[in-house]
Amino acid sequence: MYETNYHRASSVEDAVRLKSSAEEGKYLAGGMTLIATMKQRLAAPGDLVDIRHIAGLKFISVTGRSVRIGAATTHYDVASSPELKAICPAICDLAHHIGDPHVRHMGTIGGSVANNDPAADYPAALLALDAVIVTNQREIGAADFFTGLFETALEEGEMIVAIAFEAPERAAYAKFRNPASRYAMTGVFVARRDSGDVRVAVTGAGADGVFRHAGMEAALAQNWSPDALSGATTDPADLLSDLHASSEYRAQLVKVMAKRAVAAA
Repeated sequence: MYETNYHRASSVEDAVRLKSSAEEGKYLAGGMTLIATMKQRLAAPGDLVDIRHIAGLKFISVTGRSVRIGAATTHYDVASSPELKAICPAICDLAHHIGDPHVRHMGTIGGSVANNDPAADYPAALLALDAVIVTNQREIGAADFFTGLFETALEEGEMIVAIAFEAPERAAYAKFRNPASRYAMTGVFVARRDSGDVRVAVTGAGADGVFRHAGMEAALAQNWSPDALSGATTDPADLLSDLHASSEYRAQLVKVMAKRAVAAA
């Protein structure tokens, strides 16, 4: 690893100040991606601003069907929250299947969302749940937040402080995991609201990152059933192709995972 300076922030304001004063600073939450890339010398931030110890960033608040999750809340805490399980078990199940126990106890929802790995799980959930990403400066809808592979709408000095959404009537997530990394080779999150609004978001497959599947949404709005997706198609030209799976294989996985998610919901 390259030489770096470590700072422990005591508040959001302190974290922003520390990062802004650094020439090449990075926020550090769970460090599940950042530390690994630093060890491989793929990243060399001059300063690390540790936000894990900011108490105001670790919480899960449920009021009626309104949910708010602090950015430093770990995957384990999301997975094991009884309040969250009572109204949106789908996101608890998603968090429960992220990585391994070490990753779940260290990794945070804010860190995962900010990194926007194309194979991460949370982006699909936030897009399907029409969530809002709350930063120290503003609120950004999920549809505007995820802008491409490892890219988001976050600006310099801006940090995520919370995730907010309204729990849907039904929701579920299904993913085909890479057996080594447990990242999603293809993951599909489905959600249906009382109004009849249906959202289907796909992660791990899109060439440009997480995306909504309009064809599946239309089919499920007419008939909320796995059978409604039998005729749904996904263009392989829009999907990733790598040593783990071809774009054609991922196109098939999108349908299979979507059917499983609807059945689970």
